[in-house]
Amino acid sequence: MFVIIGYIVVVGALLGGYLGAGGHIGVLVQPFEFLIIFGGAVGAFIVSNSPKILKATMGALGSAFKGTKYTKEFYLETLTLLNNIFIKIRQQGLLAIESDIDSPNESPIFSAAPNVMADHHAMEFLTDYLRLMVAGNFDVHQMDNLMDLDIETHHEEEHLPIGALSRLADGLPAFGIIAAVMGVVHTMGSVGKPPAELGQLIGAALVGTFLGILLSYGFIGPLAGLLEQKLGESTKYYQSIKAGLIASMNGYAPPVAVEFARKVMFSTERPPFAELEEHLKNNKATG
Repeated sequence: MFVIIGYIVVVGALLGGYLGAGGHIGVLVQPFEFLIIFGGAVGAFIVSNSPKILKATMGALGSAFKGTKYTKEFYLETLTLLNNIFIKIRQQGLLAIESDIDSPNESPIFSAAPNVMADHHAMEFLTDYLRLMVAGNFDVHQMDNLMDLDIETHHEEEHLPIGALSRLADGLPAFGIIAAVMGVVHTMGSVGKPPAELGQLIGAALVGTFLGILLSYGFIGPLAGLLEQKLGESTKYYQSIKAGLIASMNGYAPPVAVEFARKVMFSTERPPFAELEEHLKNNKATG
């Protein structure tokens, strides 16, 4: 929603200022200039990226128009899930959670966290490391290092479509210049026409530069920036889970291990200590 609002503000401000200065909207309508710029940029985008990155970019673009799922409520649900897992480990031992890990859909502990369960990557991250904890024979420092590498790999992989979009944004002004040059070439071939017609041709040519810069800095570039922020939120989420798991492996009591996870969160989503404590009391696992 905010992406659409932002685009409306960009277009509204530009057109409002242009029309307010006495400009004519018809001059800006140059479909062939748009075809040259956007078509050329998309072609270069396809050439410079593998099918895997192209597919990932399409998926990332879809997520850009959705709100973030990493809200305080989502973190509260995650912390409650971690707390209930740690309590069961504390009371019954690591082997007691093996059935929960193998069949999360049938586990009362996981079923109480539907939003977390709907996140395939989060569930994979959490259950994989719980499974390693159950397997035993892992030094805490080894697990810590493995989690860091895993999170780093996730960050690098999710950053690939962002880099692709950033390169697309960087190339759009250049294609705008190409369109403008082609327009000037066309104008130079029409030097025998009246000055009024030549002025229109030159104006149409300059629209190419305008469109290239607008598409880059007003549309594609901001999308890449937004996806970068979303990736940061995702990475922070995994770091939070990691902090809780490592604290549990180090033998800290469940409330303390959960506090480790809470402290890693961004302050804008981090639930206050008292609110979390009350939430944990009211959402204890039933099995």
